[in-house]
Amino acid sequence: MAQVADKVAEAERREQETRQQLHSPAVDRGPYDVDPADLAEQWVARHTEWRRIAALMDDQGWPTYNTEQDVKGSTWARERDEQREAALARRAAWQMEQQDARDELKAQVCLSADVSRRLRAIAARTGLEPEQVLAQLADRVRIDDDSALAVDAFTPH
Repeated sequence: MAQVADKVAEAERREQETRQQLHSPAVDRGPYDVDPADLAEQWVARHTEWRRIAALMDDQGWPTYNTEQDVKGSTWARERDEQREAALARRAAWQMEQQDARDELKAQVCLSADVSRRLRAIAARTGLEPEQVLAQLADRVRIDDDSALAVDAFTPH
């Protein structure tokens, strides 16, 4: 009971802190930064939940909280875990996109008219964009021992 009372008090304190943050200047920490209003709502919900648990324990006369006896709380916990896992997956995907963007080389290539026509003809015959043809060529370029460029056998992906 004492631990639940501590959780109720902590949630109440955090709820008040996040309400105060709503009036503070915003700091941008990225696309997945927690909105202060959303954080305040989360602490209101947690405060409400901890008060519900305290009241349930008091009403039932439980000396300790047992999740198996609290169907409503167990359902909420499962939903919260699912939401957290989904948020972590979205963040991991976003981080991968950011890494891919850093790894991707974007270049403007100036080619002679003749080379440009040949590249476009190859792209049209293979059903690829000219950039894709160049990327596949770059994948197959290697440097020989005498520092000469060589292209391995080319087969479209």
